[in-house]
Amino acid sequence: MSSAAAGSSIDPELHAIGEWSGDDTVATEPHEIEAKLRQLGGPVSVVRINEAHGVVRGGSVSLGSDAIESGETHSDPFEVLAHAPAAPAWRLGDADFRADHRVRLAYVAGAMANGIASEELVEAMAGAELLSFFGAAGLGLDRVERAIDTLTAKLGPPDGSGAPYGFNLIHSPNEQDLESAVVDLYLSRGVRTIEASAYLALTPHVVRYRVTGIHRDSAGDVVVPNRVMAKVSRVEVAERFLSPPPTRMIQALLAAGSITRDEAELAPHIAMCDDLTAEADSGGHTDNRPALALLPTLIALRDRLADRSPRRIRIGAAGGISTPLSAAAAFAMGADYLVTGTVNQACVESGSSDLVRSMLADAQQADVAMAPAADMFEMGVKVQVLKRGTLFAMRAGKLYETYKNYDRFDAVPAADQAKIEDYFQASFDDVWVRCVDFFNIRDPKQLERAARDPKHQMSLVFRWYLGLSSNWANRGEPDRKVDYQIWCGPAMGAFNEWAQGSFLQPAAARQVVSVAHNIMFGAALAERHRLLRSQGAALPRDAMQLRPLPNEELLPLLEGTRV
Repeated sequence: MSSAAAGSSIDPELHAIGEWSGDDTVATEPHEIEAKLRQLGGPVSVVRINEAHGVVRGGSVSLGSDAIESGETHSDPFEVLAHAPAAPAWRLGDADFRADHRVRLAYVAGAMANGIASEELVEAMAGAELLSFFGAAGLGLDRVERAIDTLTAKLGPPDGSGAPYGFNLIHSPNEQDLESAVVDLYLSRGVRTIEASAYLALTPHVVRYRVTGIHRDSAGDVVVPNRVMAKVSRVEVAERFLSPPPTRMIQALLAAGSITRDEAELAPHIAMCDDLTAEADSGGHTDNRPALALLPTLIALRDRLADRSPRRIRIGAAGGISTPLSAAAAFAMGADYLVTGTVNQACVESGSSDLVRSMLADAQQADVAMAPAADMFEMGVKVQVLKRGTLFAMRAGKLYETYKNYDRFDAVPAADQAKIEDYFQASFDDVWVRCVDFFNIRDPKQLERAARDPKHQMSLVFRWYLGLSSNWANRGEPDRKVDYQIWCGPAMGAFNEWAQGSFLQPAAARQVVSVAHNIMFGAALAERHRLLRSQGAALPRDAMQLRPLPNEELLPLLEGTRV
């Protein structure tokens, strides 16, 4: 065995917990210690060397007072001051989650609407054996079907038998026919995994998706072919997804011929989801819940309602997950998996534009604001957006205030009318003509209602601006930059702070798989650091870095921990 010069000094009250012997060189310099700590596929020990700390890998370790007192374990041993077992990134989270979804890591790229979670993003994630969801929300049925065609051609059918990927199903209270049609499409095309998001309550459409095809196998167990990952931020919504489908909805679906009698009879024996994501303060639809409160609350709720589901429902964490430490904290609180969002929008594979990616790369944690949501405008629901570099949040707020205060656009004061039409870069009447063309195809019932209700007409016109503001951003239209709606949470700023000075700082260098690997590897490394510190090991700060690593450095470390 060999050694180097003494490392960091030792607390004199720190006692040995065992003995180590082996052939590894004792690392005492910060860069040497850092290199050993990063080898997560094997154990490490902090040993006493010349009244200082050193770090060794592998070897033979005997822990406990008996090993120290006997002196018979190995020749010329070192005293062990702290020990950490192998801790590869693939061990983080729930093993059943990884097995059921056929993935390497308990890490998910969540659906971002309007195709921001694009086919390219889904393909990249699936190629790395990671789960992601295509961002179908806000898109027309034909566009969603093209995405299914594209991904089926590249990755195989979306039935869970091959590459891991799924599609989004969003609650659409203003477009229930579209939500129903999307479910029809998913069922007809064999889409077996969805992320259900923004639900304020269960709808017949998500219930129909869940129960279609359920049956008993030869052993008598209920088989549920359609998997649901539900993303929620409210306890009352979480309880509905953790419970069997509502009886009244099941009976209504049966009466309408939408499900079979066998499916209706088996429905009380299943829960509405397999995985439940606690969505904390995030980009887009959010209730700004703190993860420290929401995640443990939903875990406790799951445990209290365990008798409502034959299988353990996994609880994931979303919102604020953008760095190794935030990921490690979520796993430490009991998260079975992680879901990321805004950080993926900033990656080159997203369906956004280079201009938006550049704006996101400059964002700080305070550069966000809440603004009215296009899809739930009349209900006053808000989304979290990037504030820096745009006027969208302020202008969208003005539109909602106008809608709330007036029953028709003609009643709005002339000065405010002019201001709003300046936002539109068109007259109210011109925009209404465009709305008629759009809803004649998308949902003619909206036009029928608007003919009876001038306030609803005003709402549709205002939603035109809110809806297109995201498209302008995705297309990178330079003359509309101040109107960009860019869904973004504070986590984007945290990511940028972590990435500063690294290869991930430039927007053009951010790739979704590289980001995923760095967050998960860093989370596993952070857990190793925490474990050693909790035993009293005072390693040099320079040796405890969690900086992003480029692929040529990171992949060998990840592959070295794979089984």
